[in-house]
Amino acid sequence: MTKHQKLTAFFETDTPFKEPLNRLRSVLLETELEEDWKWNFPTYTYGGKNLIALGRFKEHFGIWFFQGVFLKDRLGLLRNAQEGKTKAMRALNYAR
Repeated sequence: MTKHQKLTAFFETDTPFKEPLNRLRSVLLETELEEDWKWNFPTYTYGGKNLIALGRFKEHFGIWFFQGVFLKDRLGLLRNAQEGKTKAMRALNYAR
């Protein structure tokens, strides 16, 4: 399956999160970021560097910021994406 086919399948799969994920994708595609497929998730890069990824799971979906540790999080919404494994990556999850 090509990268394009994987991206299409991800965003066309009928899940409770299909609409919000497609809205996030639309916003990201309006920027200078390039859409890619890495680690089985849509990943958005700039200048060849990973910046953002979108994930979909059984009970939630989320947006990952690869260097999220540097974002101001005044409301405390971001969490470490993989506690004990990642130092800089932060995630913002949305549950059903």
